[in-house]
Amino acid sequence: MLRSRLITVLTINGGVLFRTKTFTPDYRYTHNFVDGWLVDEIILLDVTRPGTAPTGATSFESVVSAVAKRSFVPLAVGGGIRSLDDARRFMALGADKVVINSGAIDRPELISEIARVYGSQCVVLSIDTRKTELGNEVFSHFGSKPSGMSASEWARQGAQLGAGEIMLNSIERDGSLEGYDIPLCREVTSAVDVPVQICGGAGAWPHFVQGILSGGASAVCTTNIYHFTETSIQSAKAFMSKAGIPVRLS
Repeated sequence: MLRSRLITVLTINGGVLFRTKTFTPDYRYTHNFVDGWLVDEIILLDVTRPGTAPTGATSFESVVSAVAKRSFVPLAVGGGIRSLDDARRFMALGADKVVINSGAIDRPELISEIARVYGSQCVVLSIDTRKTELGNEVFSHFGSKPSGMSASEWARQGAQLGAGEIMLNSIERDGSLEGYDIPLCREVTSAVDVPVQICGGAGAWPHFVQGILSGGASAVCTTNIYHFTETSIQSAKAFMSKAGIPVRLS
């Protein structure tokens, strides 16, 4: 039986680790990321809006390189990837996967271009959604631009184009600590055969269990819930294991 994954998402703004939603900087952890802990994967996302990085800020590329050298788990990197050359740059810095979002919506063939060179397993399609009259509508460009597509429609298209995994985020739930959007997760997991990792809303260990057992996710992601201790990850995984979910415990 395949093990379910617990993934830590680190959002980087101007070279500094930020908590999502409130965008509060966590300077304590900027240069002390997860390395030998029980987390199964790390996702690094550059959320710096164009033109907003302070003078002298650490470049995102430097952050990626530093984390890649210290991490012993798969590393996925995203933020501003709009070409195969962008993907190549991050893979050369040590990323195992790339996460693409707005670039794929603007030019869907980008998914296929990266998959042909690095394989589908290296392409994670990130999908940000909001509730609209269309249902769970996909938004791009930092959640500001509606796409006119439903989450399941875009996930299905992305998988057909070569995405090996879907990263599904509810914008309304992001940072809420109220739990994942389980109906959204079920909508997407029932539409595709590739693994789906769910983000946005985790605030307690039972939310991880719900994401896997009720939502059908292959992996659960979190940002705010740790910050960031080995003990908390051990506790989360022990809780998941007791609920009958196969996870890596050592």
